[in-house]
Amino acid sequence: MTSPKPTILHAIDTTGPGGAETVFLNLADALRIDGYSTLALIQGPGWLQQQLQAQRIPFVIIAPNGWLSIGYYWAVYRLMKQHNVKFVQAHLLGSALTFALLHLVTAIPVVATLHGHVDVDPNERFVALKRWLLRRGLHRVVAVSRQLAEYLADRKLFGRHQLVVIHNGIDVAQYQVARSGRLQKELSLPVQTKLVGSIGNIRPAKDYPNLIQAAAVLLAHNLDVHFVIAGHPKEPLQSSLHALVSKLGIDKNIHFLGFMPDTAEFLAQLDVFVLASKSEGFSISTLEAMAARVPIVATRCGGPEEILRPDIDGLLVETSCPRQLSSAIAQLLERSSTGPSTIGLSVASAYDRVTSDFSLTSMIEQYGAQIQTYMLNLR
Repeated sequence: MTSPKPTILHAIDTTGPGGAETVFLNLADALRIDGYSTLALIQGPGWLQQQLQAQRIPFVIIAPNGWLSIGYYWAVYRLMKQHNVKFVQAHLLGSALTFALLHLVTAIPVVATLHGHVDVDPNERFVALKRWLLRRGLHRVVAVSRQLAEYLADRKLFGRHQLVVIHNGIDVAQYQVARSGRLQKELSLPVQTKLVGSIGNIRPAKDYPNLIQAAAVLLAHNLDVHFVIAGHPKEPLQSSLHALVSKLGIDKNIHFLGFMPDTAEFLAQLDVFVLASKSEGFSISTLEAMAARVPIVATRCGGPEEILRPDIDGLLVETSCPRQLSSAIAQLLERSSTGPSTIGLSVASAYDRVTSDFSLTSMIEQYGAQIQTYMLNLR
């Protein structure tokens, strides 16, 4: 009986949606090596499963049962043998640990991509084993920014020789969408109402209290501005954000829209895009705003400093500083009203930068080069 076609396995330990999941999908969809098939491994139903089905990417669901679940590892091992897996592209720390361990059994090369700040609690059980596995079982560790690579090296989770930086990329053409006024209509707002928006799942790193407090400062001047936040809600943080909005008395001007499947259409409605995070490995949403030609304010939270050239592509402010954030938003709103040519210059330079430096094609090529290195060694 002939062996099945050799396979590249793409694995992730979340179900989405999110930035890491988007990169996972892009790689599973577009990364092609001659003579190899593609298979995705996910851990449960949800957004990722729906996207894989829609894009006709072959996938398997295997649910884990704890970090040292023998049954889970055995099921994944059998999957790898059945599909003749010759290379693994893993995403996030959980998958990195899983396939670092399996590498010791199978000798199959593993490249793991980390999308944000992670660490192993020095007080947890098996910490020494986990650190040893990550160093011995991974051939390369992709950090999505130089700042993240330095962070990971400083934590001594990986050897510096393992780390390589590959910036995330997007398909810029997908974000050429005309402004429709749909959001103003859905929110029963006048068509001329200014919209300041943010994208990101409701989680602590996104620091939405920072954005809400900045909105309160801005709205104290009775500006006709509304803030729209698109992101998957997560309790109890979502309820605490509603409570903060009510406490500040700005309920009518803050709108939580939940997860928005069409990011490009959402961005097309905005007058200003804001990233208020306190920590970002990179920031795909910032790239998306650049591609959509929306003026940008972002915090100096890691990734954005490698994306935006200050005062050229957008404005950068310090983290956890609502007044500074509010001032930057007001500045962009004023420019858009009184000096559209100035806004036009920054929007154009941001668009040119994302097109030249952060394209999906460039990202795919860099991952392909990493994989080709190991493919040559297998022949």
